[in-house]
Amino acid sequence: MLKELNSEHLKVILEIINNSPYFKHLKMEVKEIGIGYSLLEVVLESMHLNPFGSIHGGVYASIIDTAAYWAVYSAMKENVGFTTMDLNVNNLAPINKGKLTVKGKCIKQGKIICLAEAFVINETGKCLAHGISKMLVSKNLQTIDLIMKFMDNNCFNIPPKFI
Repeated sequence: MLKELNSEHLKVILEIINNSPYFKHLKMEVKEIGIGYSLLEVVLESMHLNPFGSIHGGVYASIIDTAAYWAVYSAMKENVGFTTMDLNVNNLAPINKGKLTVKGKCIKQGKIICLAEAFVINETGKCLAHGISKMLVSKNLQTIDLIMKFMDNNCFNIPPKFI
């Protein structure tokens, strides 16, 4: 039987992660999480650019890794943790302004290794970057409980992930 993601769980998770220090620093926002996919947006500012005036490769890496992570998260069982082991980013085109949309997709959900990809798309639909993230599954790595401790969000009541 396929489980359905709990929209109330996702609402709380999105509020917590989108208010995390790193997300705020990069001004990225996860807009959607669904079974095996995620959608993230970033509006480019000068802080995202390298000294040559185009997006820094580290920004591409961060937003690709983030979209890949949340695409895998949505496909995993409740309270399972995982972290990126390897991230391969292909910078396909430079950009220096506008809104970027990052689409994450879970390719393989395994018991030990998961694989996800993400595409960075500009406002005209052009693919600017693509990446693949390999993740290690472990009950002790990057669980929702750790988010709650780090973010000091014990005031949140996180509903069950699935209904």
